[in-house]
Amino acid sequence: METYTTDDALTAMGFGKFQALVLVYAGTGWLADSMELMLLSFVGPLIRQQWNVSAQHESLLSSIVFTGMLIGSCSWGYISDKYGRRTALLFSIILTTGAGFLSALSPNYTFLLVFRFLVGLGVGGTHVFSSWFLEFVPTKNRGTWMIVFSVFWTIGTILEASLAWVVLSRLSWRWLLAFTALPCFLLLLLFIIAPESPRYLCVQNRLSDATVVLERMAKANKVALPHGVLTYHKETRLVGLDQNPISQNGHLPVRENDCTADNAMSSKSGGIEALRILFSRKFVRSTLLIWFVWFANAFAYYGLVLLSSQLSDANRRCTSGQKSEVREKNVNLYKDVFITSLAEFPGLVISAIIVDWLGRKATMWILLFACCAFLGPLAVHQKESLTTALLFGARACGMGSSTVLCLYAPEVYPTSARSTGVGIASAIGRIGGIICPIIAVGMLRSCHQMEAILVFELVLGIAGVACILFPMETKGREMK
Repeated sequence: METYTTDDALTAMGFGKFQALVLVYAGTGWLADSMELMLLSFVGPLIRQQWNVSAQHESLLSSIVFTGMLIGSCSWGYISDKYGRRTALLFSIILTTGAGFLSALSPNYTFLLVFRFLVGLGVGGTHVFSSWFLEFVPTKNRGTWMIVFSVFWTIGTILEASLAWVVLSRLSWRWLLAFTALPCFLLLLLFIIAPESPRYLCVQNRLSDATVVLERMAKANKVALPHGVLTYHKETRLVGLDQNPISQNGHLPVRENDCTADNAMSSKSGGIEALRILFSRKFVRSTLLIWFVWFANAFAYYGLVLLSSQLSDANRRCTSGQKSEVREKNVNLYKDVFITSLAEFPGLVISAIIVDWLGRKATMWILLFACCAFLGPLAVHQKESLTTALLFGARACGMGSSTVLCLYAPEVYPTSARSTGVGIASAIGRIGGIICPIIAVGMLRSCHQMEAILVFELVLGIAGVACILFPMETKGREMK
């Protein structure tokens, strides 16, 4: 009897209408999450002014969101691998939407902290969108489509900066919180159309359900599936890890007769077995290096977002000793954040051009070292126009590096451990997000600009070396 695999089916169908719809849905999820995070650049100063909280409490508002994201990243990764991508997406969307709207109604600072923590918990499921989307994409040009997917994040940052510019000049920060939660609410309304990943269904031995999804895809793309019956092989099986040899491509071979109902047992212990895969001899080096690079990328990216709103003001305050007028400060804040957010587009274009040419590893370390080069001159006070230009270049390189990392990490791990692996790495990144407000806000407000920039330089430089040390290149490699 003729058989075919999920990869055979996706290759035969190519990237068509069905994948485009998945791209839009998953991309909207990233757009919504980027808006929630960009919100931190605008709300903190306004909360400090309205409720008269200290600078430490202002930075805590950012850190508490990343704390929620740290916990959420691990949790949603485990839920996604054990109960399915759709289940993880549904509950993370519900939590982000509900807590987002409740944040707008916060009666005091304490309630706002609680609700923003819950938003962070929901936003921690962001990585599931990328893993889910990539599992519908054929191997060919997967790097390019991941770059296209990342454009939604950039659109979200620019949309939030534009929204803040318009809303905060006429209404209060509460309206900005409410408007920011609307895209996630839209995802909730359209959730019924989101399919389960056929790769996940195959790993769970739900071949008939996977076939139904592939048939829907073929119908939407107006192509035929390969002849034969869908089968599942060349995949990591979660049961009996220690008894099975590891194949040359880094995955555990599975015999045809292994794909039986006993996969239900693997589902129950999926989290523990997925961790064993991550720390197996084949993957432990990749896992530890990915953790640090993800930490560095998150530290740099969110730090750059906060630097855009803090550095120019610090230059003026620390050199003149005078505070700018509030209105002028707000206008400069929106302008600087908007301009530096636009930098993400050239960053995506550059990474799209070189990611399938030079490969994932080289693209990441080149962009990380370039980011260091742009940040270097900011160790001393610069003119506002030069500061914005240097942050523009650093933001472009940081976005490009983060995007390629989001492509590289899911390609390293097998389907059975993919969401757990990426989720834990994302959680490690959130630690960077928790720490960066202390550097970007705390040190700059105390006029320690050189020390703050040197910390960013050190973290990014070590991350660049870590990328060189990655043990495998995943360009053109099938997702198993």
